[in-house]
Amino acid sequence: MPPIIQQQAVMFTVQDLLHTLKPRIEPTPFTGRRVHFIGIGGSGMSGLAHMLMNFGAKVSGTDRSSSSVTEKLAGIGAAISYLESADALPAGTDIVVHSAAVKPDHPEMLSAHHRGIEILKYAQMLGRVMSLKHGIAIAGTHGKSTTTAMTAYTLLAADKNPSFVVGATSPQLGGSARSGSGELFIVEACEFDRSFHNLYPRIGVVLNIEEDHLDYYKDIHEINESFHKFLAQIDPSGVALISAADQNCLQAARNIEATIETYGIDMAADWQATGIRRFQGKAHFQVAYKGKKMGRLSLSLAGRHNVGNATVAAAIATHCGVPWDKIVSGIESFRGADRRSQLIGTLPVEGGEVTVIDDYGHHPTEIRATLLALREHYRPQRLICVFQPHQHSRTRFLLEDFARSFAHADVTIVPDIFFVRDSDADRKAVNAAMLVERIRTNGREAMYIPTFKEINSYLLKDMRAGDLIVSMGAGPVWEVTDELVRTVRGCGQA
Repeated sequence: MPPIIQQQAVMFTVQDLLHTLKPRIEPTPFTGRRVHFIGIGGSGMSGLAHMLMNFGAKVSGTDRSSSSVTEKLAGIGAAISYLESADALPAGTDIVVHSAAVKPDHPEMLSAHHRGIEILKYAQMLGRVMSLKHGIAIAGTHGKSTTTAMTAYTLLAADKNPSFVVGATSPQLGGSARSGSGELFIVEACEFDRSFHNLYPRIGVVLNIEEDHLDYYKDIHEINESFHKFLAQIDPSGVALISAADQNCLQAARNIEATIETYGIDMAADWQATGIRRFQGKAHFQVAYKGKKMGRLSLSLAGRHNVGNATVAAAIATHCGVPWDKIVSGIESFRGADRRSQLIGTLPVEGGEVTVIDDYGHHPTEIRATLLALREHYRPQRLICVFQPHQHSRTRFLLEDFARSFAHADVTIVPDIFFVRDSDADRKAVNAAMLVERIRTNGREAMYIPTFKEINSYLLKDMRAGDLIVSMGAGPVWEVTDELVRTVRGCGQA
């Protein structure tokens, strides 16, 4: 176990920093430059495109199909094409930005190489844009989308007019990305491909560190080193906010220059959440900072883990100069991000109704925490989890952990594994039926049903009053609950 990290005796807020820096004066490094986005309709890509237009860049981009996002960009002056060909790359382009899904042999990529145009990954451009703002980067194996969205919403509600890029959409935020006129820029920082190494924030957060992306990282030690580099890149006059309960976080934060602050629930930490009580569908708890009572917070989201996320959002907002009463109102009114324990609807059945939820959880720890939170919040007669494993490699590496993750589900239904970045060896080494067998070995009811269509047929026949059905996974498993709701309501049973 690593030694307790010594806290630096420095009190810092971003608000202090804003007063010491002169306002940025145009032009910016992007003024007048032509930037082309391949995959411009993505959540992060579209947000960056909007921000660059605000910085004076001439933006163009391509995507496979039109969407409300691309139409909005076109409406404010971006040149959008859906051809995805070498000819779609405008003459005079200075920089090409591509999403992670774009392959090197994409015709626009090949054209950019041939013409000697600078090519940047999305994460690289994100880092350049952050250098023009006061960056807040939120990382961790779990919870970063919810925490980033909650923080962005709280700062938005407090009239800080922030920019943000979140890895999930939120109706309250108007989407997943925004270009604001304020100095603050909040981003969800992803560890895959070490993309967060492109960020140099003023406030950096690590919520937790666990084994994941083991098709990319060798082991937990390499993952810890990657998070350490991220934390080491925080502005020396800034703040690193980490979990006091996570030994990997404490290890990753050793010997960094930024001021280290910890957060925790019912334990010693700089930011403490204590006295959690649930009533009227909300969690109510006290928050203290370095022993000083800040006040109470109320949270609509289910789960103890979201109390920790809210504490982090409150800490960040405090460092950004937001008064506590505005933090309280912002966090209390936040309703969550899409696919994060999202209530899809309730369905009428004989004798009552069925609650239908969708969730993005795809790692054992996320699954365990989410199922417990759903059981405590909704108190269903039966909790039925339709879990689609995401990646053969993740399933293979974490198979035993996955098998123990469904203790709070009464029934677990597993379709075929969603294929992403997997090798032939990975695909041959594990399958969904093997996971079902392991879940049963752990004393829980589970069944392998290969397709979504077959799962829906089963649920329509089996569901009964008092059930909670949750679709869970990072792939398209949301289609199960979406189709279930549409089928029942389409039959006139709603």
